[in-house]
Amino acid sequence: MTAKRRPIGSDLAKADARVVTAEDYEENPEWTKEDFARAVPHIGGRRVSKAAFRRASETASKVGRPKSEHAKKAVNLRLDPDVLAHFRAGGPGWQSRINAALRRAARLPRNRSTAR
Repeated sequence: MTAKRRPIGSDLAKADARVVTAEDYEENPEWTKEDFARAVPHIGGRRVSKAAFRRASETASKVGRPKSEHAKKAVNLRLDPDVLAHFRAGGPGWQSRINAALRRAARLPRNRSTAR
């Protein structure tokens, strides 16, 4: 990158040089098993049961769109430069257009995901 860096307004060297002592941790000690057992879970500021919290934690890690029943496979494919340029010239969706062209060439039924 050739862009000039802007100062961030802090002294990182001073922060890196600071030695963290045991007294610094007394203010916020490490939780014990007893602390976790006494904890009352909250979501969005509202108290919830531990079972509801567990369910919410499990679903929160599932981000993105749902998994397809017929997921496509990632492959490495070597194409002639002019073929690749032709499909890329059409803009976004060029990989789907290649997939559709291959399906037609193989005389496979039209797939719903390529019918857009």
